[in-house]
Amino acid sequence: MTLLTAEELLAGAALTHRVRLPSHLAPSSPVPDGVRPVDDAAAAEVVVRPLVLADIVRLNRAAGDDGDLAGAFMVHQALVEPRLSLEEVHRLPAGLVEFLLGEVNRVSGLSVHEDDLHEAVHAPLARACFVLAREFGWTPQRCAELTVGQLLLYLEMLGRGDVQAGAGATSPAGESLVGMGR
Repeated sequence: MTLLTAEELLAGAALTHRVRLPSHLAPSSPVPDGVRPVDDAAAAEVVVRPLVLADIVRLNRAAGDDGDLAGAFMVHQALVEPRLSLEEVHRLPAGLVEFLLGEVNRVSGLSVHEDDLHEAVHAPLARACFVLAREFGWTPQRCAELTVGQLLLYLEMLGRGDVQAGAGATSPAGESLVGMGR
C-alpha cells in the first residue's frame, strides 16, 4: 500500500471530468417547427470539476435552507466548460440542472453509485438476518418481515447479552423471541 502525499491528495481537486449529456437533455439547434431531430444531440458534452470543501461551505452559507438554490450554486461552481453565470444556470431546463447536479455530486464524491449503495445496505441486512435466524431459529420469511429498527434492536440485545437463544427471551412487545416464525 502506498501512502499519498499532501500534493497528491490536493491534486484530485484540480481534475476535470467530461460529462456526456443524455440525448433527451442535450441542447440542439431547433428546426423551423421547433421540434428537435432525435439524432441532432449526439455526443453533447460539458466539463465539470469536483467541488472542494471550501466550495461546499461557501455554498451552504449562501443558499441557507434553500435546496434548489444550493443545487444551482453547485452546478454554477462546478461547470468549467461552458462557463455559465448563476443567472444562466437558473435559465437551464430543470431536468438538465438535475442531471448536472447528480454528475457534480458523483465527481465530488458526494454520492454513492447505486450498486455500491445496494451492496452497502443489503450485505449488512443479510448478515443480520442470518444471525437472527441462527440464534432464534427464525425462518427467512420471519426475518424479511422485520423492520430495520427491529433488526437493530434484536442485534443490540444479542450483543449486550440481554437475550439468549432458547432461554425464553421475549421481544419488547412481550412475544417470545424463541421459535418466532416457525
